[in-house]
Amino acid sequence: MTLMGGPDMDGGLVLVGCGKMGSAMLEGWLANGVKPADVWILEPHPSERLQGLVAEGLHLNAGLPGAPALCLLAVKPQYMREALPQLAGLGPTVYLSIAAGITLETLAQALGDGPIIRAMPNTPAAIGRGITALVGNGAATPENMALAEGLLSAIGETVRLDSEAQMDAVTALSGSGPAYVFHLIETMAAAGVAEGLPADMAVKLATATVAGAGLLAARSEDSAAQLRINVTSPAGTTEAGLKVLMDEATGLPPLMRRTIKAATERSKALRNS
Repeated sequence: MTLMGGPDMDGGLVLVGCGKMGSAMLEGWLANGVKPADVWILEPHPSERLQGLVAEGLHLNAGLPGAPALCLLAVKPQYMREALPQLAGLGPTVYLSIAAGITLETLAQALGDGPIIRAMPNTPAAIGRGITALVGNGAATPENMALAEGLLSAIGETVRLDSEAQMDAVTALSGSGPAYVFHLIETMAAAGVAEGLPADMAVKLATATVAGAGLLAARSEDSAAQLRINVTSPAGTTEAGLKVLMDEATGLPPLMRRTIKAATERSKALRNS
């Protein structure tokens, strides 16, 4: 079995937990060439979609393969302890965890000293536009990391971290980041309403503007700073707005620094609790 354009995954894939993120990853795999018969899923509350895939060969809450290529842990952190015992009989495999706040060391205590990889995806993975940061333990080989990246690329881009210590900042920036952008849409729309626009029109304008600008930034060879400069005419309306937004004392730069710092500190506190 090979994910389209990716590494070989003979032995099958085990997915523990198939909620929103697990489901997004499963759909990405299926769309990229993985057959349902090559996937084993442990999920106490399977959706109709999962139950329907059983007819196509997907293994749902059934006996696990002897030595799968990879086992993805996609349960919520608070359910990890009750999920791990189900893997007791699993043969040698690569473990990939997307559970926030659970360290490589903690996972190794339950899973042994084999290859373990931590990853932090974000919610745009649901439409294949996510970005996932990953880091492996000392037992994770380059081939193991390539395997994980091949699977994660089905839901968007990937980046490798230099160390697990960076995961808290990743959680604060890209993990929590979509919520910041959604709130930006809310506040832009509310400001438009305050200037006289109908609410539904303001929401549509704000949403399309943020989505379009983000896609332009992703596809352009120019930096975000250069794209901003490109749209800013001297003494124009954009410049007037940016003078407020870019104020180093009261604008977006200090606010965003405080936002990311607060989320990073909270991630550290949860990790150490």
